[in-house]
Amino acid sequence: MIKELFLQEHKKLWKKKSVRISFLLCVLYIVVFGSFLTYQWFTFGSSRGTYSGFGNNFDGYENIRKMKEYAKQWEGEMTDEKLQEMVRDYQALVRGAEAAHSAGDREKESLYAEQAQRTDRSSIGSWISTLYPELEDSSQTYPSLLERYVDPAELTGFYERRQQKVEEYLDIFGHTEEEKEYLLQMNDRVKEPFVYHWLEGWKLYLTQMLNDFGMVMAVFIVIALSTVFAGEWHNGMGMLMLTTKNGWREVAYAKVLSGIAFTLELFFTIAAGAVAGQLIYLGTEGWDMPIQYIKLIAVAPMNMLQAEIYEYVYFLLGSVGLALLVMFFSAVARNNFIALVSGLAIVYLPMALTGYMPMQVQRVFDLIPLVGSPSDIFRTNVFHMFGQIIWSPYLLITIPVILGCAFIPFTVRRWAGRLKR
Repeated sequence: MIKELFLQEHKKLWKKKSVRISFLLCVLYIVVFGSFLTYQWFTFGSSRGTYSGFGNNFDGYENIRKMKEYAKQWEGEMTDEKLQEMVRDYQALVRGAEAAHSAGDREKESLYAEQAQRTDRSSIGSWISTLYPELEDSSQTYPSLLERYVDPAELTGFYERRQQKVEEYLDIFGHTEEEKEYLLQMNDRVKEPFVYHWLEGWKLYLTQMLNDFGMVMAVFIVIALSTVFAGEWHNGMGMLMLTTKNGWREVAYAKVLSGIAFTLELFFTIAAGAVAGQLIYLGTEGWDMPIQYIKLIAVAPMNMLQAEIYEYVYFLLGSVGLALLVMFFSAVARNNFIALVSGLAIVYLPMALTGYMPMQVQRVFDLIPLVGSPSDIFRTNVFHMFGQIIWSPYLLITIPVILGCAFIPFTVRRWAGRLKR
């Protein structure tokens, strides 16, 4: 009977215009706008010399191929000598562009500038500013852009300096000795020397594109599922439900299952589109690079592919957890608007307040479905539970879905109890 009820409720859910529109808009926004257009135009389109991504050329696919071709000369193990050569080459391109500009040769200047844009300059700059802060020269026009003027010969001891910075940052963040030991043991499993491939694609994908999934998905999940229970009262179906031959609890469970099914359908459609865009534009090269290339003080012994899998699992379980909470609010409220506002508030109110709260409160907020961030794999946040230290990413993928599941009995009881009255 549950199976038949589930199919009926799922069909009913998909008949709602708000559900179909939410599904379509979410897919269009993430897959088309947030994936394909980002690759082809906004981020990886060659620059026209403007500061806006909308000013880029619509040639991302070709430009990415050129970036990857440039990076091939540096592929392999990262060494001090290789870092020095990468910086030296970038500086030569910058100087060439400046000289051409002074000579009034716009064509040559554009050529040098285009070649400079194909480098992993933002990552290289981040590495240098993190590991060699003493080399910053305040007399320079742009002191923070060390990669433009630093002496490459001074860039030595890459791995030794990284180890020192990890330990320094653990002290700065106020970790206890026990926490530091726990995190440094994780860091000891990071494989050195690092393997290098073109980095900018993975960096964008893991820190920006996937990171924005949750905020977008949350809106449409709330819109679609806030009417699952409240909509029955809004449409005057409450009294009709009293005459159903099926048990009230069975109907409630069928509604919950249909909401979970919708969430899974939405997630896997989006994931399939995003992965397709990744494979078409970025390919699979560099999957085995360590995530430390993105943030040097990260202690997690993970490569890019493992980080991507983690982030998708985070969004999958977080989406299910949020869906269950939204359906609880829908069962509690008889008003669609109240259910909608409550669902949005559980996600966006903590986001709005987090900057004004103590760090411990912020970390608790992160355990609410889709409120935290999968980019915690690049950080050193920990929790203390039952006398154990637990790295925050472990809890960020488990607690939200457990929290959502814990509300299922209350959702069913509230709905069934309301019908009985």
